Amino acid sequence: MRQIDHFMPTPSPAPARKAQVWNPSTGEIQAEVALGDAALLEQAVATAKSVQPEWAATNPQKRARVMFKFKELIEENMQELAELLSSEHGKVVDDAKGDVQRGLEVIEFACGIPQVLKGEYTPGAGPGIDVYSMRQPLGIGAGITPFNFPAMIPMWMFGMAIAAGNAFILKPSERDPSVPVRLAELFVEAGAPEGLLQVVHGDKEMVDAILDHPDIPAISFVGSSDIANYIYHRGAEHGKRVQAFGGAKNHGIVMPDADLDQVVNDLTGAAFGSAGERCMALPVVVPVGEDTANRLREKLLPAIAALRIGVSNDPEAHYGPVVTPEHKARIEQWIDTAEAEGGEIVVDGRGFSLQGHEDGFFVGPTLIDHVTPQMSSYQEEIFGPVLQIVRAKDFEEAVRLPSEHQYGNGVAIFTRNGHAAREFASRVNVGMVGINVPIPVPVSYHSFGGWKRSGFGDIDQYGTEGLAFWTKKKKVTQRWPDGSPDGGNAFVIPTMG
Repeated sequence: MRQIDHFMPTPSPAPARKAQVWNPSTGEIQAEVALGDAALLEQAVATAKSVQPEWAATNPQKRARVMFKFKELIEENMQELAELLSSEHGKVVDDAKGDVQRGLEVIEFACGIPQVLKGEYTPGAGPGIDVYSMRQPLGIGAGITPFNFPAMIPMWMFGMAIAAGNAFILKPSERDPSVPVRLAELFVEAGAPEGLLQVVHGDKEMVDAILDHPDIPAISFVGSSDIANYIYHRGAEHGKRVQAFGGAKNHGIVMPDADLDQVVNDLTGAAFGSAGERCMALPVVVPVGEDTANRLREKLLPAIAALRIGVSNDPEAHYGPVVTPEHKARIEQWIDTAEAEGGEIVVDGRGFSLQGHEDGFFVGPTLIDHVTPQMSSYQEEIFGPVLQIVRAKDFEEAVRLPSEHQYGNGVAIFTRNGHAAREFASRVNVGMVGINVPIPVPVSYHSFGGWKRSGFGDIDQYGTEGLAFWTKKKKVTQRWPDGSPDGGNAFVIPTMG
């Protein structure tokens, strides 16, 4: 059986504990991954501390050249990365390529580090006084990433952190750990010093070791909200800078004037793509008015019936299996709960079996109508190929539903009315808004982050906010006296007037 070890310059000791890595399409265990502990993390931190100062002293354009080469290597190895990702996660290969590509876009932004790292400068801020600022790296950053985007989210984190001059320790999900290791290998091939980017595997024991380690000043996390909350508070208690992004229950508002054919096309991709295992999936659709709801439901049924579920390497499949048998059982339990709470199961994906792959972790597309805000299946994240219809009587209710939900990650509105779209975007209490865009993930030179229980911390991922998170800003006020006293009172607070 294939063994997946930590990616460190020196061999790690034989692990006492291992986790299983499934092939979701077949239901077979395909690999074992080593699970590290605090002692292994200590070794990784010592290595990072030894290489980081020289990297920080490397001028930004040389760091950028490493990022450019890394970008080139990812493009050259795109197919290999996508197939490896697909085999462990279950998402189809084309979707896996999108996972890699969205991470690569942040690497492209990081290639411009000489420009974005520049500070501010004010000459003559006072008599003979100049003021300027500089951004300096924190030292060692750490990232704790989820199973659903094993390429994109790690690159969101370590791309900006390393370009800014930090070393980085990545703790990916133990469910699909091979792609993060392969990315680290390519990073060394691109010219990065060994030990600058290390990958350590583990569970809560490793996470707690990262949170408690005094030499890791900043941690970025993406995962469930309960764990995000835990990581944010435990990290903050240890004086760390923490950004922790949690779950989501993104809504798609459908106004009566919307192009329903386009809406249905967008919804089927956003709700069922990647088997719904996306924090930016669109699992709740909110048609405004009963007529809109009925027309939308009628159009959704044939579109859902046409979806093809297949193994991850099936080029004709719209989506593949979910990641583990436990996650399949959890999704189906949520469908049971929705039914028990009074939801109408219009299309039932429970018990789906793919011929020839009966042991795979497949869940069929599910559509549930007449869902209400009081239902727990609406309040919580299902994270599967399940679309719920919550009918709103008017625009005000459509604004209120996502605004009052515990999650505030993303939301979309579908309309031809510019005033309604502008009003909605201004008023809705959600961090990322799409207008006729079902999955509103901002481009790499903006930033990503939700509100409420979708995001803990004040600084978003990637873009200039990512740079701010992985650096500290030093402000310098300088003067060069000519040697003659200026006659000022040294006991009075200095002013620039």
